[in-house]
Amino acid sequence: MTALDSLRVPPELSARVPAEQRGAGRGDVRLLVSRGVEVTHRRFDELPGELRAGDVLVVNTSMTLAAAVNGRLCGEPVVVHFSTRGEDGRWAVELRRPDGDGTTLPRPGGPAGAVVRLPGGDALVLEDPLGPREGARLWWARVPRDVPGLLRRYGRPIRYAYTERDQPLSAYRTVFAVPSPDGSGSAEMPSAARPFTAGLVAALVSRGVQFAPLTLHTGVASAEVHEPPYPERFEVPPTTAWLVNAARAGGGRVIAVGTTAVRALESAAGEDGVVRAAAGWTDLVVTPQRGVRAVDGLLTGLHEPEASHLLMLEAVAGRETLRRGYGEALAHRYLWHEFGDIHLLLPDARQVAYAPRYSSNYS
Repeated sequence: MTALDSLRVPPELSARVPAEQRGAGRGDVRLLVSRGVEVTHRRFDELPGELRAGDVLVVNTSMTLAAAVNGRLCGEPVVVHFSTRGEDGRWAVELRRPDGDGTTLPRPGGPAGAVVRLPGGDALVLEDPLGPREGARLWWARVPRDVPGLLRRYGRPIRYAYTERDQPLSAYRTVFAVPSPDGSGSAEMPSAARPFTAGLVAALVSRGVQFAPLTLHTGVASAEVHEPPYPERFEVPPTTAWLVNAARAGGGRVIAVGTTAVRALESAAGEDGVVRAAAGWTDLVVTPQRGVRAVDGLLTGLHEPEASHLLMLEAVAGRETLRRGYGEALAHRYLWHEFGDIHLLLPDARQVAYAPRYSSNYS
């Protein structure tokens, strides 16, 4: 259960198209700033005024893939969502039913041994479910050798029903995205970084804010049941570990850009709060009870009340901060989802002097 279970977001507050199709540019979104229970309203291009020299923004460099591909299973049309590349070359995939409007509906997972015909004469074979077989949404599948090539030729970005129309892949990639050598990437965009532009990055750097890159390849989220995230591949390089530790030692704030950056960074943080270079798979789920060890603040989109990500936001900022911020977002008609507005969660300046560096902010 999250702090916002009683909150209801009206459908008209879903961002249906990217910001650049609603206004002047990619960064033309609003910025809700929460410091404790104090809330202010800004434009995203005013972000430099909310940060200070010595702060570090931790950004996810994973590149979004064109992860949705049409297929056929026993003659019936399906849409394959390619979620995560495994170490053995298999991919975790989700099969969905096309709804006729360019988006998809859920379908039962499996069965094992099912053969899905893909464009270009390729096929995949479902082998094992991720998690309990009963009701499993994601399955490991034996796939064509060149999945990145398949996605480049026939794939398109995963699209959900609240969006108005298909968008080019460029709309789902951030200014921080870099290609992975093995063609891996994110099934869904690390969307908190979407409003950043090269000009805004330069303005932040000139203010003395530093950027620390890491990688977490996001899998397919559950649009219907908001289950916790599955294990995902991540890497925190030595330079990022050094920047984060130096900032914390010097009184700077470590602000994660997106929940994916929190998951990766916290996976590399020891119980002492020290971040060490790390790479591999993480199954960490950040909750208020677990708390955060390396993250002081968070830039993130607005999440649905049932979303498991809200537990992470509670861990960073506390329950009352979240309730107040979301109440203000509703009252001021902020926009939700990956093309929507952004929420900046910062420590309450009046409490920083008394707060331990490793704690849960849950209340």
